[in-house]
Amino acid sequence: MSLKDKIINKEAVISIVGLGYVGLPLAVSIALSGYKVIGIEADRTKITKLLMGTSYIKDVSDESVAKEIKKGNLSITSDYKKMEQTDVIIICVPTPLKDNIPDVSYIYQVVKNIKRYAKKPSLIILESTSYPGTTEEIIMKELEGEGWVLGKDFNLCFSPERVDPGNEFFNLKNTPKIIGGISQKCSELAGLLYKEIANEVCFVSSARTAEMVKLLENTFRSVNIAFINEMALMCEKMGLNIWEVLEAASTKPFGFMPFYPGPGIGGHCIPIDPNYLDWKAQAFNFSSKFIKLATEINESMPEHIVYTIGEILSTQGKNLEGSKILMIGVAYKKDIDDIRESPAFKIRSILIDNKAIVDYYDPYVKEITVEDKRIYAIPFTRENLKKYDCTVIITNHSGIDYQLLIESSKIIYDTRNAIREKSEKIFSLGGVKHVDENKNKW
Repeated sequence: MSLKDKIINKEAVISIVGLGYVGLPLAVSIALSGYKVIGIEADRTKITKLLMGTSYIKDVSDESVAKEIKKGNLSITSDYKKMEQTDVIIICVPTPLKDNIPDVSYIYQVVKNIKRYAKKPSLIILESTSYPGTTEEIIMKELEGEGWVLGKDFNLCFSPERVDPGNEFFNLKNTPKIIGGISQKCSELAGLLYKEIANEVCFVSSARTAEMVKLLENTFRSVNIAFINEMALMCEKMGLNIWEVLEAASTKPFGFMPFYPGPGIGGHCIPIDPNYLDWKAQAFNFSSKFIKLATEINESMPEHIVYTIGEILSTQGKNLEGSKILMIGVAYKKDIDDIRESPAFKIRSILIDNKAIVDYYDPYVKEITVEDKRIYAIPFTRENLKKYDCTVIITNHSGIDYQLLIESSKIIYDTRNAIREKSEKIFSLGGVKHVDENKNKW
């Protein structure tokens, strides 16, 4: 039976390498659609949890994992040799930056195992975000170097992940799937698979185009977040409230899309993807001024947050040194447990460098590890909240009792506009400063 017929008849076995925020939801979705899925994961702790029917990702339920494993549609392993049983290999491994240089070593490791174990023909799909050219320059080049023939021994595509952790409205099913194949046949094979899990499949002319699509999407967000962060700082200087300005501007039904300021950007994509694009552009003797400026502005926000905390404390006759600060939220965005690249960690580090005493509370993150030291979230109680000189809202989780926070905190600095009620003890990023005539501050 041909690979095409196997995919159409759902007799193709799918291996997904990397069961993180991208790979695990994808593995469960494909299993639910009727395919046999083998998840390959290096982290033994994750494997153990999954085999026990426990999901470590908020958007994937324990029930769905346990059900698909019990049915035999989903199996979990660390053994790459299992690729011998699969027809489709989807790569969902990390692609971090090291010293602002893309680290594609995880992709190379997967390709090394593909060359060793994968059967021919196979459909190979890269979902890990990377610079334009990665699919061809790494995967295709490596396979062809081993004598593999495109179209005969392997088919190759790039299909960018578009996962938005915690999004209640958009998921794998109702988010269009972009597919860019090395050839038309490659794209068609991937389309047959992805149409089973996505309502809409969008084909582009090449893998490089698909890679650029993902980077454009996230660079667009980075640049616009930086712009609105700058507007927030400008509004502070002008005695205006950026949140009121945004709310009014958002009534325009055309030509405006609201973005919101915050203490910095986080997650795997927004802080990293623009730098992938900028790095690759340099190979073409092109420098992106927008990307560099946006990165500079977004990365400066934690310093501004700490500076403002110091200004607020000064109204109470206190300094950062020795003050007790409570951070509300360490996840990079609301209602998720993902702490990757969260600005909370940089804010915490700067506060500690200024000899402040820092604790945190996050309903989704019970503990964090900083410099090999475990730090636990404090209990969210009236008695505990009263102990701190300043409470800083970093992440605006929906489930937090903000009324209790208001009643119990001495001073609140809200970086997310989580509290609409305004008072003399509530300060907001991009908000109007309360002037103390005696000190001429705030």
